[in-house]
Order: sequence, then C-alpha cells, then structure tokens
Amino acid sequence: MNSQSSSTNLGTVVSVRGSVVDIRFDKYLPPIYSLLRAGTEGQIVIEVLSQLDAHRVRCIALTPTQGLVRGAVVKDTGGPLQAPVGKAILSRMFDVFGNVIDRQPALSDVQWRSVHRAPPPLSRRSTKSELFETGIKVIDVLMPLERGGKAGLFGGAGVGKTVLLTEMIHNMVGQQEGVSIFCGIGERCREGEELYRDMKAAGVLQNMVMVFGQMNEPPGARFRVGHAALTMAEFFRDDEHRDVLLLIDNIFRFIQAGMEVSGLMGQMPSRLGYQPTMGTELSQLEERIANTDTGAITSIQAVYVPADDFTDPAAVHTFSHLSASIVLSRKRASEGLYPAINPLQSSSKMTTPGIIGERHYALAQEIRRTLAQYADLKDIIAMLGLEQLSPEDRNVVGRARRLERFLTQPFFTTEQFTGLKGKLVSLKDALDGCERILRDEFKEYPENALYMIGAIDEAKKKAPPDKPAAKAEPQPKPEPKPQPEVEHAASAHES
Repeated sequence: MNSQSSSTNLGTVVSVRGSVVDIRFDKYLPPIYSLLRAGTEGQIVIEVLSQLDAHRVRCIALTPTQGLVRGAVVKDTGGPLQAPVGKAILSRMFDVFGNVIDRQPALSDVQWRSVHRAPPPLSRRSTKSELFETGIKVIDVLMPLERGGKAGLFGGAGVGKTVLLTEMIHNMVGQQEGVSIFCGIGERCREGEELYRDMKAAGVLQNMVMVFGQMNEPPGARFRVGHAALTMAEFFRDDEHRDVLLLIDNIFRFIQAGMEVSGLMGQMPSRLGYQPTMGTELSQLEERIANTDTGAITSIQAVYVPADDFTDPAAVHTFSHLSASIVLSRKRASEGLYPAINPLQSSSKMTTPGIIGERHYALAQEIRRTLAQYADLKDIIAMLGLEQLSPEDRNVVGRARRLERFLTQPFFTTEQFTGLKGKLVSLKDALDGCERILRDEFKEYPENALYMIGAIDEAKKKAPPDKPAAKAEPQPKPEPKPQPEVEHAASAHES
C-alpha cells in the first residue's frame, strides 16, 4: 500500500485479545495511526492507537485476527491507512483498504492518500449559504438542503430511504454534473449488492464511487471506512473542483463501531456506555464535510435513532452537526404518498427569509400551517364526516389533500417498477404549483389529477375539472352522500 517500506522496523506480538493487539518494538515505536502488517502475506492489518511505554504499542486490528499468535513478527509499513484517489476510482466499489470488490480489473493510475486528514481551515471555507436543489419537490420547498451542508435522513426499513438516496444520486449526476460517493458503514452485504445493481440499472454508476465496511467486519474497519470515503470526496472537491454528494448509511453505526473500539481498548465508558471521545470522533468526521472556495461536499446521512429516543447521546451529537432533517413516515408510505416524507416533522435551518427569500419562506409556512390544520381535523372527519365541517375547514382539507398529492413525485430510479416516467422539478415550478393550490386554482380538479405529476400544469392535461362534484359539494342535504365521503376521508388517501 505504501511504497516507503519500513521492513527494518519489525515488532513481535505480545498479546492478542479479540481485535486488540499489543506489539513490542525494540528499535523505535511507530507513530499513532501507523499501519502494521502481520501474517505470512501481510494479510492481517493492524492500526496503532496508543503507545503504552517505551517499547509497546496497543493496536486495533482492521481484519480478523485468526492465526495471529504471541511472538509473531509484525512489520511497520511506515505510514497510515490510505485510500485510492483519482478519476479511475469512478464507477468502482471498494473496501476500507482501497481494494476493489466489484469483480472488475484492478486499479491503475491512482494516487494513495492518508485517510487521516484535517478539516479545511476557516480561511478556505465559503461563508455564504447556498441552496442545494435536489429536483424533489417536497424537499426543495419545505426542507431545502444546504450546498456543503449535512442532512439527516431518519426512517425505518422499507419506507424508501435507499430509493430517495438513489434518486438524489441520479439528479446530482444528471443535473449538476457532480460526483456521488456512497459510504456504507456496517451495511448488510445484501444492501450493498442491491444498491450496486440498482445504480447500474439507473445508469448513474459512471459518476459514482461506493465504499463499504460490511456489518461482519471488525469494528476497526467499520470505524475507518467513513474516513476513507471522505478522502475520496475531498479529492474531487479540492483537486477536480467538482461538487460532491456524499451519502452515508448509517452514521449511527460509525458511532457504534467507535464504542466497540473504545471498549476493546479499555477506556472508561461514558453515558449509556458510549465512548468518552464520541463527540471528538464524530466531529473529526463531520467537520471535513464542508463548502470551500473550490467546491462543496454535501452530505446526506441516514440516522438510526436507538429505541426512537431522540435524547440518546448518539442522536444528540449527530443532530448538532445537521443543517436539515428529513423524517420518513411509514404511514405515508402505506398510503402511497411517495416520497414518504413527513413534512411536519422534517425541518431545515435554511428556511429563513434571508436565505430562501420572502416568497419561498411565506409559502413554506403557509403549506405547513395548512397541513397541520388538516392533521388536527382528521379525527373529527373520521368520527363525524366531512359534511359536519364548516365551509372554511372543508376548504382547508381540500387544499391540504391536493398539496399532499402534488408533493408526490415519480422517480427516475423507480421507472421500471411503476411504469411512470421520472420527473425532475425545478424549485420555481414547485413553488408555483404550491402557491396556485393554496389560492384554490385547482379546487375544481379531482385530487387524483395532482398525484404523481411533475409541474402543476400537468394536472390540467391529466384530468378535466370536476365541475358537477364541485357544485354538489356545498349541499349537505342528501342523506346517502355522507357515508361514502366518511369512508373516503377516514381512509384519507387513494393509492
């Protein structure tokens, strides 16, 4: 890995306790973060984490330690863990050591750089807040992302996290000519294989890099895979001057790997058993994700919240770094409202008049208010029916339901499953559509006309105004009518 060979500095294994290895060096001690190799072909990779005394270092193994025995010879490589960088890494899949794991030919024409790099200094950082347009209506309107910022994606299994990440990669590559890097920390091998296949089918692999530290790998490897992915991202930002979209799945597993390493190293645990250095370790990773004078690394991170407890130290520390949080809802997914983002629980620090402008801010507030009023009215509708609401409340319900449907969107990456052509919607079109719905311009149109469309004008082509229904709506007299409407409102959605 490192051409600078330190074969003369050899050590011997003193003890092996799981992933923790103590090694004695008589000549000189290797520095912290040095990479050591043991085994017949150097297949056991070990990283120095502390120097115990004048002759002994305590290390963590980044590979399984089967076959490592006391007295085994260890070679100092003379440098830290390194990651490959260069144009040749595009469309490839790597492990934490920079080995290709996609059954393609070996890499050529790449440089190797240390994964331990300092964040960009303040003098190089960009101070202006810019929007990062995703082309996804609900995100751009209600929880806009920051260019060079960090967004958290909160959601359980099967609500569409991966589909949303895949679509963002597609839009980033197609629209902004950027590079996407997917970092799987503690990923299941099934997830990695599926993602690779999906990306290939969607045709976005040529501007993408994947780095995986699988779930079954030792904690040391899972702990370092995020640093390896960031080193690759920094190359495209600083050397190629390109914008990078960095997707991390799952940032909680990075903290979890750090907790395992800390426990193995014998550090005193902190609150709830987390490592005492958790804040520092997370900051060392997160602070490298930044917007500089040459380009920006924008990050979207999946976040698992232990036991849904948002006061858990892992969630609290992660939240402090995020500029936007996107919460996915299983209920909305079951109603067919994709992307299944809960607009009332999601938020962004960018939604201030000074950054997104007065009009966008006022519209976002009005949309939230309308959806919140509808959420409050749902219980009344379920018990008493839509007919018992005041005309004003009925209008609010109509607007909210049309907004919910307008904020759905067909994705490019799901075309082969849905048969619907993907749509990329500009922020201007998304805002226009929401504004016209709030002004009751589409009151006469059936709700279905707004479902799974791009810009608002597509609703007019999709279905004609529903005039007879509109005339019948204010008449509460006919008795048989409330029953189907009660059922319709209680179910709250058609697919």
